[in-house]
Amino acid sequence: MNLGAFSVSLNVKDINKSKEFYEKLGFKALGGDISQNWLILKNGDHIIGLFQGMFEKNILTFNPGWDQDAKNLDSFTDVRDLQKELKSKGLTLLTEADESGEGPAHITLQDPDGNPILIDQHR
Repeated sequence: MNLGAFSVSLNVKDINKSKEFYEKLGFKALGGDISQNWLILKNGDHIIGLFQGMFEKNILTFNPGWDQDAKNLDSFTDVRDLQKELKSKGLTLLTEADESGEGPAHITLQDPDGNPILIDQHR
């Protein structure tokens, strides 16, 4: 199962302090808008998203259709097909994509310890 690019989305208290901290660890801005309280940072193949005031917990995030540089892949598994496969394996989804749709969509689930997982397709 290819879930696409992986990142950790962090719920931060002060996005500017968090940005400064992660820059000291070698992360550089890849995308986002700090004035809107979200920023994507990258160090090698490692990606973290900083999000202030947008959600309650840290989230494991997968992006079908993207590589680790947020560039479009020629071929990828659509989030709706991933949804069908996950459900066929007995997993419970918290939110589902419209299976008759196409293009951008997302699904969410939790691991056994309550960690949120977002599978977010942008195209």
